Amino acid sequence: MKKNGVLNVKLSTVIARMGHTDRLVICDVGLPIPREADVIDLALAANVPPFFDTLQVILGELHVQNCIIAEEMKTKNDDLYEKVSRLMRGVPIQSCPHAQFKEMTKNGNVIAFVRTGEASPFANIILESGVTF
Repeated sequence: MKKNGVLNVKLSTVIARMGHTDRLVICDVGLPIPREADVIDLALAANVPPFFDTLQVILGELHVQNCIIAEEMKTKNDDLYEKVSRLMRGVPIQSCPHAQFKEMTKNGNVIAFVRTGEASPFANIILESGVTF
C-alpha cells in the first residue's frame, strides 16, 4: 500500500506517464471540460477537496516548468493568486483572459483534467510538465 504522495490511482498514473511539455489542468467545479477529455473527478462537495490543497499535493510529484492561469484570478480571487504565486517558487506564471484560458484547455496538449470541489472564481491552472535532468 502506498503511504504518501498522490494516493489516487488514476491521478498517480497520469502524473507518472507525463512527458516534457504535457499539460495537466487542475480546475474548480465550474470550468467546462471537453466531453472527450480524461477527467479525474475528485469533487465530493463544495470546496472539498480545495483547489489549493490539490495543487500542493500534485506539485509534490510533478516537475513543472511553466503554468498558466486566467488573468481574472489576480483581481477576482487575489487571496488564491497570492498563495499560488508563493507555492510555485520561481516557476513562471503566465496569464491570459479567462476566455482564452478555456480555449487553451480544449486544444493545448492537455493530458487530463483534475476536477476539484473548489467553488471560488477562477481557481484553475494549467501545469506544463518539465524534465528532471
